[in-house]
Amino acid sequence: MAVNYDTTFVDRMPQNCAVQFLDRVEMNPSAEAFRFPGAEGEEWQSRTWRQTGDEVRRLAAGLLALGLDAEQRVGIASGTNYEWILADLAIMCAGGATTTVYPSTGGPDTAYILGDSESRYVFAEDESQLVKLRDHRAELPAIEKVVVFDAAAADGDWAISLEDLAKLGDELLAATPDAVDEHAKAIRSDQLSTLIYTSGTTGKPKGVRTLHRAWVFEGEAIKAQDILHEDDLEFRWLPLAHAFGKVLLSAQMACGFAAAIDGRVDKIVDNLAIVKPTFMGAAPRIFEKAYARIITMQQAEGGLKEKIFERAFAVGIKYDKAVRAGSVSPLLKLERGLFDRLVFSKVRERFGGRVRFFISGSAALNAEIAEWFHAAGILILEGYGMTENAAGACVNHPDDYKMGTVGPAIPGTEVRIGENGEVQLRGPHIMAGYHNLPEASAEAFTEDGWLRTGDKGELDSEGFLRITGRIKELFKTSGGKYIAPPAIEAKFKAICPYVSQFMVFGAERNFVSALITLDPDAIGDWAKEHGLASASYTDLARNPKVNEMIGEYVDELNAQLNRWETIKKWELLDHDLTIESGELTPSLKVKRAVVENNNRQLIDGFYGG
Repeated sequence: MAVNYDTTFVDRMPQNCAVQFLDRVEMNPSAEAFRFPGAEGEEWQSRTWRQTGDEVRRLAAGLLALGLDAEQRVGIASGTNYEWILADLAIMCAGGATTTVYPSTGGPDTAYILGDSESRYVFAEDESQLVKLRDHRAELPAIEKVVVFDAAAADGDWAISLEDLAKLGDELLAATPDAVDEHAKAIRSDQLSTLIYTSGTTGKPKGVRTLHRAWVFEGEAIKAQDILHEDDLEFRWLPLAHAFGKVLLSAQMACGFAAAIDGRVDKIVDNLAIVKPTFMGAAPRIFEKAYARIITMQQAEGGLKEKIFERAFAVGIKYDKAVRAGSVSPLLKLERGLFDRLVFSKVRERFGGRVRFFISGSAALNAEIAEWFHAAGILILEGYGMTENAAGACVNHPDDYKMGTVGPAIPGTEVRIGENGEVQLRGPHIMAGYHNLPEASAEAFTEDGWLRTGDKGELDSEGFLRITGRIKELFKTSGGKYIAPPAIEAKFKAICPYVSQFMVFGAERNFVSALITLDPDAIGDWAKEHGLASASYTDLARNPKVNEMIGEYVDELNAQLNRWETIKKWELLDHDLTIESGELTPSLKVKRAVVENNNRQLIDGFYGG
């Protein structure tokens, strides 16, 4: 049964993000706040809340010395690292508003975001980010200074280093020691905190105006659910330019846990083993890749080990179902305990061995993959939200969850199902509109003030929300049957460990087709086992054996679908989708329209066009 939380915390929240952070510094000065990788070959570095607070004060004072005024935008063009967090906290403590730019964003779009936001200052990670700004400097006359995390890239004039900015702050603090604290106290709860430009799947990105109260509320709502505590350790790799990464920072301010920071996606598994976190947030693609990797490794082992592995998960899933039904036989419990020692404990060790739960968000997680992890004793709590509501709208609780749902609305907010099954939201976490887009802002809300999400869903009797797809992604075949692509696509990823993406098409066509991309790591392992270690990705995509193998998985999928949903024709693309190619958003969502347009001729060919 869903838990009812005390929502009176809304009346006792810190006034703004800056005060929330500074209060945490005072509450836990000597406790660890952050850790991050040192230089190549060095140990991880650690910072206490007091040390972080001192660094943030110096940088915030530096921004005030430059002339930053309330709600003026400051860009951050960087990957996920400790310096990003320092910059963001400094901007908020100085009363400015952070404008986020993904490091993978091209020069023209970077210039568009910084120009549209009217950013006066920009934090840039390194020379590669600085080059984008220099190349488009004529389009960015409002930018007065760039602060570069990599001091070697600074020129001491337009581009200064973090230490240069901190020294400006030292001079201000020497004259006015309380400058930062006074500015922090003066920030209103309805003041602009962050402009996050949605990566979007079509058109120009829109700047979502999120207020201080939205982020403070998100953190305090998580604290009210008693999910995270001061002794937790998070591993944070998510893009901090994305709302999901940002909300984890808000939760940290409210709950006081430490976070290990490293945005390198290729280092996630290695880092989990080193850091040994108690929780981590991630997009579903990370769990899909981990699942596929473990499955293919066991298949490569073959023999008795593979049989034990398969039996273990069959028993684990059966055990979980019996627990939910309230009837576990002594024999099943004994068998599950045996496989926990032989198999499941080793799977958990891959993730550091201490994980209490993972949080999955930004896209739908396949329920079968969630059940597979759960059988191994790894709980994945699925949540739901969007940039327009500061990331967190619903989330499952470690002691109260339903797989296949995204949980109930977070305390102090409301969710309802509107016209056409649309999920609609209301609460303190909702955006103040889109920057410079009054018409789009008006369209984002219902007449009675609820945020339209564009997602289709349903609520059960206990208030748990199930997302059934994007309204715009649902399509109808020429035979009049409605198709929900995400449901079919997620099902295939749970069946086949060798694919990266599976994209369904067929709007106004007489049958459903699919484009498929291979997971480079998984198919690389398969290639080694089949004497094709030297084959390129493109060669493997065109290889008859690979196509035959993928075809068998498609047949397995079709056996689980309604007749009108079955995949009649499909093709392996000669490349995987990437952020750099423009076919994935930085949060790893497929830009379906881009993929469809790029492969128009191929798709038309399925239908004789």
